[in-house]
Amino acid sequence: MPKPDHIFDRSLEWSDLEAVATGTDPGPRVGLVYGRRRQGKSYLLRALAAEHRAIYYQALEEEREPALARVGTLVAQEAGLSGSVAYSDWKTAFGELVTLARGRLIILDEFPYLVAKSPELPSVIQDAFDAARSAQAPAFRLVVCGSAMSIMSDLLSGQRALRGRVSLESLLRPFDYRTAAEFWGIADPLTAFLVHAVLGGTPGYRPLLFGDAPQRADEFEPWLFQGVLNPSSALFREADYLLTEDPAMTDRALYQSVLAAIAEGHNTRNAIGKVLARTDAALRHPLLVLERASFIRRDEDLWRSRRPLIRLDDPFLRFQFAVVRRDLARFESRLTAEAWADARETFASRVLGPHFEQLSRSWTERHASATTLGGRPSKVGVTQLNDAAGRSRVEIDVVAVTGNPDADRPRVLAIGEARGGTSERTLRDLRKLDRARELLEARADVRQTRLLLFSLAGFDASLREAVASRRDVELVDLERLYFGS
Repeated sequence: MPKPDHIFDRSLEWSDLEAVATGTDPGPRVGLVYGRRRQGKSYLLRALAAEHRAIYYQALEEEREPALARVGTLVAQEAGLSGSVAYSDWKTAFGELVTLARGRLIILDEFPYLVAKSPELPSVIQDAFDAARSAQAPAFRLVVCGSAMSIMSDLLSGQRALRGRVSLESLLRPFDYRTAAEFWGIADPLTAFLVHAVLGGTPGYRPLLFGDAPQRADEFEPWLFQGVLNPSSALFREADYLLTEDPAMTDRALYQSVLAAIAEGHNTRNAIGKVLARTDAALRHPLLVLERASFIRRDEDLWRSRRPLIRLDDPFLRFQFAVVRRDLARFESRLTAEAWADARETFASRVLGPHFEQLSRSWTERHASATTLGGRPSKVGVTQLNDAAGRSRVEIDVVAVTGNPDADRPRVLAIGEARGGTSERTLRDLRKLDRARELLEARADVRQTRLLLFSLAGFDASLREAVASRRDVELVDLERLYFGS
């Protein structure tokens, strides 16, 4: 069935779920849907249930017996019976759900709540799956969903019960920056960029805010004061809820300290360890948990293996830890204008700057045309180069390679530098990229490498004049970042 009009975007995800619900394979089929909270997972699954008359069960955070009792109530309702059916174990309950469904889709939402009190449930599904595959029991179609990333991703690891039995693993990610601008209805690229730098592409944040989204840059701060920075807003303490939803994050103080250190610009494990007075070994597990939860990401240096730059992957968390938590007392006391005045510089350097760099890499990877880059990239990353002659280190914010990125001398399509400040780019920036390309020649094929200059504030006249006579340089401003290729 076509995706309902009220579901924004998510066409690929809908198509994947349709395949689980309506596939012609007579055997059992299981799908896994997961992602951070407020990405629209339940909204999508409820719409799927309505379209396919599925049996939809949303778990609550409760003990095993009340959960089984609610399954019994659901079974009675679906069977047209009054009252409830009593179950003492999940094997019987799930078996009767399968029998009642008669091939219709079954959806178990908030699955981690069930597994927390009934850890045998994945094995129950495994047993039913194997019996159905050997035609010893009825076939079924099942989707399980959850927001606890550590639990959901662990369902398919190692020798877990569902490994090898799940045909769909769908991770619902936030909207990309262009889709987010369309979702919020913001046509002005600067305003769209500012909103995305604060909220990212999480669709579930919009219903939590009062009023319309800003349409001009001068409307951004009033909108921010009324919503995200308002201590009465549900979003004001959202960062705390994000950290409590995953049971793997047992030491909240530790995880908050790690995120705060990264937000302050400490982007290597060694640097984070110095701030927290912890060893590399002690940080390995918390960093892995944060990465699995999509709170952080590792930007691998394409030529310096095992030395990734660790960054916050969630714009909302970056904003909260770089701006709000640093001056929480004044924001809580509604001294918003005063606190924000002191935070503007930090907002520009710790939020807008890193966010603009990330969008520049996203544009290069997803939106830049083959004509612009001279081909299609197989990988986009970063790198640092030592300039012995200049006695300096050159950081390249964007590196796009094609073919095998692990080859001895991969072909580099483009290198770029992104600047999110208020200063225009100049000839000095172009010379820096020219020098970076010369340095990179020792490691890669740069004979046809393009140079990309990204700027939030634009480009001065001398740079534009110089670039006009060069075919190897591309200037990318916000307008092109949002609407061009």
